[in-house]
Amino acid sequence: MEKTNGIHYIELSNNFIRFDAVSQLTNVFFDDSNKQIFAVRSGGATGVVVKGPVEDTVITFCMSDRGGAIRSIKFSPDNQILAVQRKENAVELVCFQGEQPLLQDIITHQVKTLIYGFVWVHNRELALISNTGVEIFQIVPEKRQVRSVKALSISIKWFAWCCDANVALLCTNEGNTLIPVIIKQKVITKLPKVDLGNPSREVMESKVTLGRVYGVLAVLILQANSNSGMMEVEVHLLNGPGLAPRKCHVLRLSLVGLFAINTVDNLIVVHHQATGTSLLFDIALRGELINDVTYHSPITPGRSIKPFGLKLPSLSPDGQILQCELYSTNWVLFQPNIVIDAKLGCMWYLNLAIEPLCHLISDRIRLTEFLLQRCSGKHMLLKVLQQLIDEQYKGTLLPVLETIFDKINKIYASWVQLELQSQTAQPSNVKTTVSKHAAPPIVLIEQSDMAQILQTIAERPYTESVLMLYLQSLNKYNIAAQEELSKMIISELIRNRSFDTLRRLVSYSMLQESKSVACFLLAHSDVNSAISQVAIDMLGKIQAHEIIIEVMLGQGKVIDALRLAKNSLGLDKVPARKFLEAAHKTQDDLIFHSVFKFFQMRNMRMYETTAFPKAEQCTEFIQHFNNTFSADSTIKMQIS
Repeated sequence: MEKTNGIHYIELSNNFIRFDAVSQLTNVFFDDSNKQIFAVRSGGATGVVVKGPVEDTVITFCMSDRGGAIRSIKFSPDNQILAVQRKENAVELVCFQGEQPLLQDIITHQVKTLIYGFVWVHNRELALISNTGVEIFQIVPEKRQVRSVKALSISIKWFAWCCDANVALLCTNEGNTLIPVIIKQKVITKLPKVDLGNPSREVMESKVTLGRVYGVLAVLILQANSNSGMMEVEVHLLNGPGLAPRKCHVLRLSLVGLFAINTVDNLIVVHHQATGTSLLFDIALRGELINDVTYHSPITPGRSIKPFGLKLPSLSPDGQILQCELYSTNWVLFQPNIVIDAKLGCMWYLNLAIEPLCHLISDRIRLTEFLLQRCSGKHMLLKVLQQLIDEQYKGTLLPVLETIFDKINKIYASWVQLELQSQTAQPSNVKTTVSKHAAPPIVLIEQSDMAQILQTIAERPYTESVLMLYLQSLNKYNIAAQEELSKMIISELIRNRSFDTLRRLVSYSMLQESKSVACFLLAHSDVNSAISQVAIDMLGKIQAHEIIIEVMLGQGKVIDALRLAKNSLGLDKVPARKFLEAAHKTQDDLIFHSVFKFFQMRNMRMYETTAFPKAEQCTEFIQHFNNTFSADSTIKMQIS
């Protein structure tokens, strides 16, 4: 990692797009819906080059200059119809065959209104937004027809468009009201207006940005604070009843001047041209709550975008590097994270550099909250956790770890619950549609992830404390400990001879109850006899009676094993040879006599004779009994 990356948390993408720069002959347009950039030479007569959303996606064609400068140009989603606006009241529709235009079949659609702009809502449906409202038209290329399919009449001053949500924000002439409108195929849905607080307040188009933050459409309005004069951003989220916009957050910029806004990885990035810095805001983090509105300060002090060197064409192997001017007056920003320098001929995507931010946010709990919401946050969060439990901290940050574990496991528990619900079988008489699996959280830290980290601190003085903290956090959210973690905890407790703690964990079912874990306990039973009993207790919980019987026989507890076998397996399923052999190995005549008599009584009950069936292969034990005990022996013991 470069040194400069340590102080820059926003950077321009390396997979940028080069295009013909703006000149006297070339005009440049951008379609934010398709993420395509158009370089139009001589009105299209000498060529149109379309690039995007990536560098190697290129469409090249020529079209006739029909008079009048191009105001807007956009492809339909399938790139088969090109809409071009040259006049304020008309749009030309050029059909394509492959990647070449059918210039002889141009459809000109003229209206009696002043067109502010247009957006494609379907491969064959175009919405025109004019001073008198919104109207959706269906294009029928085969018949060279344009049909109106839906319209909304409203007096409009200007509009903003969010392609991700198919929502237009209309500023009306009546009281400068801001009204969100959903525009989809054959549908126009008017939503409740944005509450600006003051009816006489006027909002300029340049001060409004539409974007999606945490899956919710946000109307971002830049304005000056009435008291301090410093600029701030109002965040109106369309998450109220009926998607009503609600003023939920205010971003305190503490600056004045020119600003531009992007959204990157659910962060609101506010660029300040005068200082050449970018401020990061996360509305998911805690802030100052005033009258149900949360006021946020930047996550860290503003910093510049990472310098970007552009390699210029050169015959030299090394080439020349041009350091791009950051926050240039030639920059134009589009949502969510696009920067275009039309004069330089470059289009970048803004990216978030997570690692430098981790060094700038000293509060580890706040950093955890931040990373849990970032797409690339998992790797860094695991790295932060590794640092917190590392040797240098020697367990002194346990209270911080406890809080972090709770935040991680709260999300983990929600995901586990969703998974269980999706796997729950429905009754056969209930009709269900094929349901999609729930999307996992942005960052999901599972037990397997934690196990890899916790393994690195095995056999340290504070390891048991860290493991118990994590286990308690899992238990708080009703998450069952898995096998790997359970064995790790068992090993640490045995190493520290914390047998009482081990017994309590098994008693309260805080470790995984399985044959594998019980056998793992038994493998360490030579350390202390209490471990064996803990293992038997666990096996009893899962009714693994056959294993318990084997353990008891191995310990010489033949009478106890026989009693358990009789009660759990049933009289007819108790193997005589196994128990007689175990009794014989004890070299205790009383035990052998009791076991032998038990099976004689069983034989009498099942076969009406005291003789053993040949299939049980008990001849040697019958001989031993006859040799050891006389016929008139008075030793009597029954097994109940």
